[in-house]
Amino acid sequence: MKINRVILIVLDSVGIGALPDAHLYNDEGSNTLGNIAKYYPDLDLPNLTALGLGNIDMTNALAKTKTPLAAYGKAIEQSAGKDTTTGHWEICGVILEKPFPTFPNGFPKEFIARFEQAIGCKTIGNKTASGTAIINELGAEHLKTKSPIVYTSADSVFQIAMHEDIYPIEEQYRICKLARAMLVGDYEVGRVIARPFIGEIDNFTRTERRKDFSVSPPTTLLNAIQNSHQEVRSIGKIIDIFSGQGIDYSTKTANNSEGIEETIKAIKAPSTGLIFTNLVDFDMLYGHRRNIAGYAKCLMEFDEQIPTILKNLQSDDLLIITADHGNDPSAPGTDHTREYIPLLNYGKMVKAGKNIGTRQSFADIAATIAAALNVNFNTPGAPYLSDILKEIH
Repeated sequence: MKINRVILIVLDSVGIGALPDAHLYNDEGSNTLGNIAKYYPDLDLPNLTALGLGNIDMTNALAKTKTPLAAYGKAIEQSAGKDTTTGHWEICGVILEKPFPTFPNGFPKEFIARFEQAIGCKTIGNKTASGTAIINELGAEHLKTKSPIVYTSADSVFQIAMHEDIYPIEEQYRICKLARAMLVGDYEVGRVIARPFIGEIDNFTRTERRKDFSVSPPTTLLNAIQNSHQEVRSIGKIIDIFSGQGIDYSTKTANNSEGIEETIKAIKAPSTGLIFTNLVDFDMLYGHRRNIAGYAKCLMEFDEQIPTILKNLQSDDLLIITADHGNDPSAPGTDHTREYIPLLNYGKMVKAGKNIGTRQSFADIAATIAAALNVNFNTPGAPYLSDILKEIH
């Protein structure tokens, strides 16, 4: 019994309960899935329920099943922080002791001055803001002055919004690359993000040509898979989160629908190694905007696609559905929330209904994938592959 391929789907921000250290992040009581089920009684996830999502935590309001189809559990984040980059890196075997810095009061004046000198013009903004709100607030001034709009959020990000009629997209990316090279040391944010927009005053719209420029990761599971002469295919923003490292083929997507469609295409195509997908809408469109109903409907839309995903799996595939952090839409503020992540493991070789309990690190996922693909990779994570595979008779 040999697994030849792993399909790893990250439901961005779909946490399942506050971690023991959540109080250090002001996240006591956060529970993305649990609170959505509590506050949105019409939540209906028949396929995720059948896999065993509700059985991960028997105390929340999610529906349960007596016969889960997947091996299920949850994992603790050992890295400091609760951002996208940190979560994905730990999933791929790297635990960070120091969180990426955040700038709730904007970036220091001396850095902004150096950045303005590097790009040859003044900037505006430099504060914490919603991306849609800040282009409505400063878009007119941007059109008049041609000053890029700089802003951040509760995440470790340096975001730059520019109108595509003023700054062609490649110029926007060039400016972001300059920022990425300058943001080092105490200013080393997890991501620099190009946030292009179009439109006229009172009718500005962000485009789909967003691009993330992440800190380059250390050696991860992805590099180890490549070194074993197997393929890594990324779908969604995975390519950006890992700064392109350890990835053979990548497909960028604009939304969950495209991400799921491309994942199904990749599953249908013959390959070995890893298919690695991030579905971002949960976080970007609903978590940060504290939209409980929207988040619930987004979960239900993903749930509807699960039968198609399962139907196209090969007999030697392992499917892992998980998350990278929480973003409880019922919580105060707009920040991510420090939570456990769910773990659903499914395949022809997997023991249905096996409870793998609470894993002590997201890196257990990396260790398990390495074991499944027979990849030599050193990680602090502990594999659970032997716990979930059926016995050979």
